Amino acid sequence: MAKNHVKVSANVVDTVRPSVAGADRHPGWHALRSLAQRITTPLLPDDYLKLANPLWSARELRGRVLEVRRETVDSATLVIKPGWGFTFDYQPGQYIGIGVQIDGRFRWRSYSLTSAPSRTTRTIAITVKAMPEGFLSTHLVDGLAPGTIVRLAAPQGNFTMPDPAPAKVLFLTGGSGITPVMSMLRTLARRDQITDIVHLHSAPTESDVMFAGELAELADAHPGYRLRIRATRTEGRLSLDRLADEVPDWRERQTWACGPEGMLDTASRAWSEHGVPENLHLERFAVTKAAVQGAGGTVEFARSGKTAQVDAATPLMDAGEQAGIRMPFGCRMGICQSCVVGLLDGHVRDLRTGVEHEPGSRVQTCVSAAAGDCVLDV
Repeated sequence: MAKNHVKVSANVVDTVRPSVAGADRHPGWHALRSLAQRITTPLLPDDYLKLANPLWSARELRGRVLEVRRETVDSATLVIKPGWGFTFDYQPGQYIGIGVQIDGRFRWRSYSLTSAPSRTTRTIAITVKAMPEGFLSTHLVDGLAPGTIVRLAAPQGNFTMPDPAPAKVLFLTGGSGITPVMSMLRTLARRDQITDIVHLHSAPTESDVMFAGELAELADAHPGYRLRIRATRTEGRLSLDRLADEVPDWRERQTWACGPEGMLDTASRAWSEHGVPENLHLERFAVTKAAVQGAGGTVEFARSGKTAQVDAATPLMDAGEQAGIRMPFGCRMGICQSCVVGLLDGHVRDLRTGVEHEPGSRVQTCVSAAAGDCVLDV
């Protein structure tokens, strides 16, 4: 959501049932489900268990939304109670996939966990910013009612805070990029590991700052946590060329950065130029794409018998959906592998790297485009 980590979403799609994590840790429940399956064959035990509790599922991870709490005018925190099989030993900074049924279809996206890992509360939290082009994010912020049952994908991601934390830390965040860092801060506070942390956060205005009250309380309660909020509409963007003015020892600090692409690109260059790239951990919420090459071609979807004429910039997933094909999908950002299908003939190009894939390959349709005529096994 750390080598240039890209925020990805669910590794579970609505047509694929994940195996249940935790069966080995709950042998009694697992044995009961196995017995129920034998007794109720040919019906699945879920068909009965969900009548008693919709969170009891051996087919998929589920959760119930307990609360939708507004953070800013366009963001909200969702408190979710996961069902059977969810593991609460995730690492601060990881993300989960969430699937919500809208118009009869599950829409999946991934969001950073903003809660601290806890087996006591048995709840998790994500904080979502409604994006103008984000249909699901807007629904989660403005249209999701408490009590809604959602699907979940297990926590994942490498943008994480180790335990124990480094002696000196720098958090560099912008906008909704604060979300994975919030999980880290809450975890560090719980572990009493806030010793020497500098946090530079940028937002358009002070009213756009997520968790503003809690951040201020952390700064008041922990002398080792120094918070600097920059309102970019009045102060302008933070210039990393002058980072030493804000944090003289920034080169010595382990840095976690998450925010707009421009900020992350600039940070990557700055840390490399100063010879300390290993101290920088990035989380990207978007895919960086290579320059478009070629003219596209005709895509044949072998199993459906349909074809589509596409340009070299249109992802194969989009082309299939526009042709009326129910394409497998997950994150739509190129990491979760839920959209992978076989390439039977022709060539396709990875939109991120420009690398072309040959027949016989398995390709990610959400980040691949036609490089001439091609045939997909879908």
